[in-house]
Amino acid sequence: MADSRVASRYVKSLLGLAVEKQALEQVHADMELFAGTCKAHPEFALMLKSPIIRHEKKRAILNGLLKGKVNVLTLAFVDIITQKNREPLLQSISQEFHHAYNEYKGIEQARVTTTIPMDPQIRKEVEAIVRKLTTKSNIELVEKVDPSLVGGFVLGVGDKLVDASVKNKLRNLKVKFS
Repeated sequence: MADSRVASRYVKSLLGLAVEKQALEQVHADMELFAGTCKAHPEFALMLKSPIIRHEKKRAILNGLLKGKVNVLTLAFVDIITQKNREPLLQSISQEFHHAYNEYKGIEQARVTTTIPMDPQIRKEVEAIVRKLTTKSNIELVEKVDPSLVGGFVLGVGDKLVDASVKNKLRNLKVKFS
């Protein structure tokens, strides 16, 4: 919990600085890349959190990976984080930055789970449902496929959840007849 508070302070600082330096889109893309790398390569994320690997070594690895590939502001930010021995927070910071970016831009993130990938027509219908559930005009759909739903969908928008899955309906019938 304390780590998430510290991470959110770093996120606010980075967001403010990125806006001030007019590099928000580039820094956002860099943070998305970093979060994706941590997710795709768990050993990289473990290296960042490892107390065995010295901070200087982590700093050298990060500089080697990022130099010339990310915005100068992002590189300087990562360097400051590693100087302060806070590199275990980098994964959390990169993930939280996306949420802060969405908040700043007025984008509502909706999570939709279906049994099969959505086609463009279904996607438009889901976006219409999301627009009814939120006051924000920009929407970002995060799609997930889960065949165990049998049919239908589960939609999460903010703190609202719409479970229109066959799995949920069958579960409700089971409870009703038990």
